[in-house]
Amino acid sequence: MRSADTPPSEPSPEPSSDDPIGLQSFAVLLRAMNAEFNRIAQEFAHAQGLHLTDVQALIAVLDADRDAEAGPMTPGRLSSHMNLTSGATTACLDRLEKAGHIRRVRAADDRRVVHIHYAQAGREAAREYFRPLARSTDAARSRFSPDELRTIVRFLGEMNDQLARVRR
Repeated sequence: MRSADTPPSEPSPEPSSDDPIGLQSFAVLLRAMNAEFNRIAQEFAHAQGLHLTDVQALIAVLDADRDAEAGPMTPGRLSSHMNLTSGATTACLDRLEKAGHIRRVRAADDRRVVHIHYAQAGREAAREYFRPLARSTDAARSRFSPDELRTIVRFLGEMNDQLARVRR
């Protein structure tokens, strides 16, 4: 077993497709979970009269609101994060603001800077819509020990780190 301090090696040779912890099994399970998340996000977008890109922007704003180190989301950071033009970002933010999902606030120390925050009404709409997903997640979590959950969280964190490196 590789420690957290050991750098990753090259992927191991092609594992057999019946290996439950092999690369192919992980790929299939991660694709299936991603497809389900995309389906749920698409349904939420449709129910809210939004584009899927708008939902992805909402997620970025929500995550930024939770990351005190990075500070509030700005239109420039959102453009960069989502690989959108400034015009496309403005159109997305206009739709989200009109639908009551976000609010734009000028920074107190520099009025040229605009911070984007998840609006309470939008937060409540999302919470209500995604409540079944939260229940499903909690039900799945309940089937694992705290040590197993720490391992799962470590794996998911490492996956996100690796995916972020690919994006750069």
